[in-house]
Amino acid sequence: MASSASLMVLALLMASIAAIAEARAFFIFGDSLVDSGNNNYLETTARADSPPYGIDYPTGRPTGRFSNGLNIPDLIGKQIGLSESPLPYLSPDFNGKKLLLGANFASAGVGILNDTGVQFVNILRMYRQLELFEEYKRRLSGLLGTRQANRVVNQALVLITVGGNDFVNNYYLVPFSARSRQYSLPDYVRFLISEYRKLLMKLYKAGARRVLVTGTGPLGCVPAELAMRGNNGGCSQELQRAASLYNPQLVQMINGLNDKIGRDVFISANTQKMHNDFVSDPQAFGFTTSEIACCGQGPYNGLGLCTQLSNLCPNRDLYAFWDPFHPSEKANKLIVEQIMTGSNEYMNPTNLSTIIAFDSKI
Repeated sequence: MASSASLMVLALLMASIAAIAEARAFFIFGDSLVDSGNNNYLETTARADSPPYGIDYPTGRPTGRFSNGLNIPDLIGKQIGLSESPLPYLSPDFNGKKLLLGANFASAGVGILNDTGVQFVNILRMYRQLELFEEYKRRLSGLLGTRQANRVVNQALVLITVGGNDFVNNYYLVPFSARSRQYSLPDYVRFLISEYRKLLMKLYKAGARRVLVTGTGPLGCVPAELAMRGNNGGCSQELQRAASLYNPQLVQMINGLNDKIGRDVFISANTQKMHNDFVSDPQAFGFTTSEIACCGQGPYNGLGLCTQLSNLCPNRDLYAFWDPFHPSEKANKLIVEQIMTGSNEYMNPTNLSTIIAFDSKI
């Protein structure tokens, strides 16, 4: 027969699990902009697990985040009241009560399409991220029971950030790439949108009911593209054209999905405009430059990887870009501010603060 002490310990454990389960879980899918370390556990070159990555992270050490410090999921997690960021799904520490916070399935290098990022070899492509989500739900059911596990998933916030690599690391990866020979740019954009729609519907069928979908940033204006394709210091017009075609069609597709479902499940974040604000006027946001990466080498510090041998700026808050492709922590904070409180030109149908306030009354 169980002792009263062991029954009390069990009761306290169950109360602790119930309290965490009451908080909103957070699930993250996508690419390096939101990967918090899954690629650390994979045999791939797409990784950020060595210095100076993480130089401004609370531990001062690299975590697998493609940032000098916190990334977008970290900052959103704080805003929705999580005590800590959801762990990468592949982390050996991801078990027990950690499951109740949610999970990060993102993997650097992936795109909407399975052939995006083939040069990185072993990464969690989107179909695999969704398979792991189903595996996660089975694990959660084992912890809480099926009914409560479904409730956690239905009430969770989901973030998905994918699409940029389908241009940078697929269509425009090499001249006359397979996809660019197969599709004109407008046709390729339409193909991506139709494939993305399938991914979003799979998320919905898996139980996701609040999904934040980010567009691409200004693809042609990141330091890597300025270095490789820029025109006399200007952004790559071809990649800018890709972003300008893709992002409006993404919003249109999301609106259509919400109409079909009959409620606003999907929320679109105009991250191209959010980025463009500080790319076009960096000084207004406290940056000295939005062209030169803090960490890198070559023109604009835009070539190669960010390593211990790279040029490294002393003050990351003065740079909009941390490395050739990824925003600095300060830029991530500006993006998340707009996600939380931005007007309709940034967030459609409404910002995340309004959604959270609405959901809390249901």
